[in-house]
Amino acid sequence: MLSDASKRRSLSGVTPLSYQRAAAPRAATLVYNALRDDIISLRRKPMDLLNEKELQAQFGVSRTPIREAILRLSDEGLVDVFPQSGTFVSRIPRRALYEAILVRKALEDTTVSIAVEKITPAGIRSLERNLVDLRVCVSDGDVAAFHVADNDFHRLISTIAGFPGIWEIIQQVKVHSDRYRLLTLPQEGRLMRVIEEHAAVIDCMKTGDKAGAAAAIGFHLGKLLGEVETAEIWDPDYFIEDAKSPSPSIDQKEKKP
Repeated sequence: MLSDASKRRSLSGVTPLSYQRAAAPRAATLVYNALRDDIISLRRKPMDLLNEKELQAQFGVSRTPIREAILRLSDEGLVDVFPQSGTFVSRIPRRALYEAILVRKALEDTTVSIAVEKITPAGIRSLERNLVDLRVCVSDGDVAAFHVADNDFHRLISTIAGFPGIWEIIQQVKVHSDRYRLLTLPQEGRLMRVIEEHAAVIDCMKTGDKAGAAAAIGFHLGKLLGEVETAEIWDPDYFIEDAKSPSPSIDQKEKKP
């Protein structure tokens, strides 16, 4: 343990500047997490401007953690940085969206098959409680809470299978598909269709039908693949063909605050 004298010497060497430098990485992480959640939840929509000075005021931090957070978001494809124009929330790249759903489908086909072999009465009860939660969200008209409960359903299957790490991998690849889901969930009848598709998965798991469960989860996620592949009309304010976005036009810049 440090002596009192050593502690005093150690503390005396911490200048305001060195303290700020030590705190900056943590501040950057906090800003990154908040902005990432805002972008995925669509509180910040595609092509919204991220103004550095406004962000500094909002989070009460210096420019450095803001820039570090933006760099991390840029690496994930969630923001586009244009030196002469500013930083904008990225549009959803259609190609990356398709690939993310494809990867997720492949992983969940495997996970649900394993989960069928390991399912217990307690596991069935947890999945059925999740269905109840989803129905409550529909009754309340709470799309954001529905999305969270929807994710919980898929996470539970990975946990039942004994591979929670697979869900962590899925979390990493489904950033853009989450944004897409939150855009499309409010469509009429969509929430109830999701519940029906989840119920079909559970029914197969109850009877030990591995092939049926995999087919049911494949149908559930495959419908998203079909939408992304065949849709002909995509709002250019929200979607782009791939992640290589052109610089925003003057009109786009002027309509943002």
